[in-house]
Amino acid sequence: MVSAVFHSPSDRTVELLPAAPAVAEKPSPAKPAAAAKVRQPYDWRGLWMRVLPPVLGIALLVGIWALLTLKGGSFPTPMVTFDAAVKLFADPFYSNGPNDQGIGWNILASLQRVALGFGLAAVVGIPLGFIIGRFEFASRMVSPLISLLKPVSPLAWLPIGLLVFKSANPAAIWTIFICSIWPMVVNTAVGVQRVPEDYLNVARVLKLSEWKVITKILFPAVLPYMLTGVRLSVGTAWLVIVAAEMLTGGVGIGFWVWDEWNNLNVQHIIIAIFVIGIVGLALEWLLISIANRFSFED
Repeated sequence: MVSAVFHSPSDRTVELLPAAPAVAEKPSPAKPAAAAKVRQPYDWRGLWMRVLPPVLGIALLVGIWALLTLKGGSFPTPMVTFDAAVKLFADPFYSNGPNDQGIGWNILASLQRVALGFGLAAVVGIPLGFIIGRFEFASRMVSPLISLLKPVSPLAWLPIGLLVFKSANPAAIWTIFICSIWPMVVNTAVGVQRVPEDYLNVARVLKLSEWKVITKILFPAVLPYMLTGVRLSVGTAWLVIVAAEMLTGGVGIGFWVWDEWNNLNVQHIIIAIFVIGIVGLALEWLLISIANRFSFED
């Protein structure tokens, strides 16, 4: 091939030059269908920071306990308590009559009372919190009552329940209800009051119904406050049931602790303390998981 070059518009002389040889393009390597994912190194330090401090804390507690009971006495050693726990949990669901049942039945009975009292408190407390936070008149009317009744000791409500219901079990549920309702009412009301006014102005412009305002605007914004109140309430309910069952008797972890004290079985009392703490921790963990699952945040 040749190419023609004109030196100027007036110059008609054509200079023939050899064409540059064509350069053969190298075929590009075929790209993989999907880029291989880069494997991130496992965060061993994060794992150790999550596991090691709690283990060291528990070991420190057991070590102090062992040192304090080294010389003997009425307080059992960690090893004696561990042996008692192994025997106790070998058959946690035995039943030798209404007043002699395994620790498993006692925990389930307490959880049942907590579920009933806490559930009733949620059914009443959360809507009441929305009403107090949404309407100023209701807030001014109910807030003094909440401020008056919220600091009352849980056990002060138990005689009222016994007087009204004439039975220990509903009285214990009543005590849980009245003590666990306040955190849900207060936190839900605070969440409603902190919803940005711009959101409500948009609702007025769009002429949304009150139900739409609650379900589409208030509920997503208030959910974190509401779940915080639920967490506080379930912790309060679990604390209250132990004390209430000590006074009312029957089947329950609180009554079981009191019965073991009457039998001077200190090992079982210590085991019950750990069981109460573990169950309370599990309830809180469950609610945190639910809160994370239903969070509206990205």
